[in-house]
Amino acid sequence: MTNDKLHYTIPGLDEDAARTIIGLLQSRLHAANDLQLTLKHVHWNVVGPHFIAVHQMLDPQVEAVRGMADALAERIATLGGAPRGTPGALVEERTWNDYSIGRATTQEHLAALDVTYQGVIVSYREAIKALEDLDVVTQDVLIGQVEQLELFHWFVRAHLEDQGGQLQTSGESTEAGAARAAHD
Repeated sequence: MTNDKLHYTIPGLDEDAARTIIGLLQSRLHAANDLQLTLKHVHWNVVGPHFIAVHQMLDPQVEAVRGMADALAERIATLGGAPRGTPGALVEERTWNDYSIGRATTQEHLAALDVTYQGVIVSYREAIKALEDLDVVTQDVLIGQVEQLELFHWFVRAHLEDQGGQLQTSGESTEAGAARAAHD
């Protein structure tokens, strides 16, 4: 978070708590903006026999994540902060690497998205825990969003499971590694 002065915050919340909450929300805003761009990138670059199914599955996810970003930005403003939604701020402040898969098969992209969703969901859950004693209202916003993200993650993983329930991406921690595992 920048050192912007808060001119106000919500009643019953002190400025230090508001700054901490705004910082948590800003990191989630960057994650949501990055995720919706990544999902659209996959939508444009996916190929293969299951192209249309994956292509059409992703657009509702893009729209939902865009809505999440809007809700996060509005909560930051409600707390008296100034949401940063520029590409430069996102690139400068994010703690993860850019999505590395270009034109690839549905399975490769879905495998990479499995790892991507894992990272986003884990970071959301960490923020939810941090908000436990700070602000239950903001925590509730994130809980609702992570519920939807987990559903989308399940949609992705359903394409990666074999009949025994094993994921093609099991044990992979990078999107490139997951894509290679799905390609084999």
